[in-house]
Amino acid sequence: MAHTSQETDDGGPARGRWSAFRQSPFWPATVLVLILAAAAGFFAGSYTYSMANPTPRLIPTAVVGSYEKAGGRAFLRGLEQALNTSVRVHPYETRAAAREAIEQQEVFAVFELRDDGRDAALDVSGASGASVAELLAQTAPAVGKKLGVQVTVRDVNPLQRGDPRGLAIFYISLAAVIIGFVGAIQLSVHARALTPLERILFTVAYALLGGFVIAATVDWLLGAVDLPFAESWLILALTMFVSGMVFTMFNTMFGRWAMLPTWGLMVIIGNPSSGGAVSWPLLPSPLGVIGRWLPPGASVNAQHTAVYFQGHQHVFPFLVLAGWALLSCTVFWVWRHRHPGGREKEPPEAEPEAEPEAAVP
Repeated sequence: MAHTSQETDDGGPARGRWSAFRQSPFWPATVLVLILAAAAGFFAGSYTYSMANPTPRLIPTAVVGSYEKAGGRAFLRGLEQALNTSVRVHPYETRAAAREAIEQQEVFAVFELRDDGRDAALDVSGASGASVAELLAQTAPAVGKKLGVQVTVRDVNPLQRGDPRGLAIFYISLAAVIIGFVGAIQLSVHARALTPLERILFTVAYALLGGFVIAATVDWLLGAVDLPFAESWLILALTMFVSGMVFTMFNTMFGRWAMLPTWGLMVIIGNPSSGGAVSWPLLPSPLGVIGRWLPPGASVNAQHTAVYFQGHQHVFPFLVLAGWALLSCTVFWVWRHRHPGGREKEPPEAEPEAEPEAAVP
């Protein structure tokens, strides 16, 4: 009886049940339930925070003409008050110079005040950001009406007919990101025996083929967007490769829990902050900055420029993608001995022992 009391005081039966639970399949299943619930909340919260109510924080705008006069300053102040944001003014000597700034994606619109402030022209660029262009096109005439200024709005760089909301680039980039790390997961499950070099080469293979199929489907099959095919294919393939190697890197570092940091980096943070669904001036400011340094944002930026601003491609998004590719490949290669899978080295075959010579009688 004393022995039973001692077990109870020490928590023996309870500790035994806890130990049995930890060894049962119910323990990892319970952990996964909690993780999935948290992931669902983070996923919904991230996308709602960045996309549900996009509001402008800062809109870079080129100005030409007599904007410094009282009428111009009053119009810009009225525009800021109506938008509840700051209009960052970039003055240019000529309209041509301002249009070049749009092509370089330095500004989102060009404002020109004419006829001593009685007339104004606002050139927006739908390709720079459909949501920003739509917001300016709706707000500027209303502000002009209050101030007695006739405002003419035109879209000088519209979106393609098959992509009226400018979302096709976001969707193809999203496909490349998700299929990229799903492919790496499948290699880990179904081709565990691949050596590290073989794993990298097969990641290159499915990235090249997958990028080609995405571009061909959207352009040739559906005709939604007229892509500069070779450049778009390269961007999609590089995106898929980076996404696959990011998972492989995390798989090397965290083993079976690699999906958590991969999903967090690429989907929960990377995609909402990419600027693909909502232009970066409408994103919460931290996301607008962070997104450009992550693979989804770099992919969207490079693809967006390739499609709508041909001849004005920037090197920065390619450097971001190349940097992530180099980082993930280096971590994987240096710690490849920790990566699950691979083939065991076969021991060298032992040479057959020579038979003893028969004794000479």
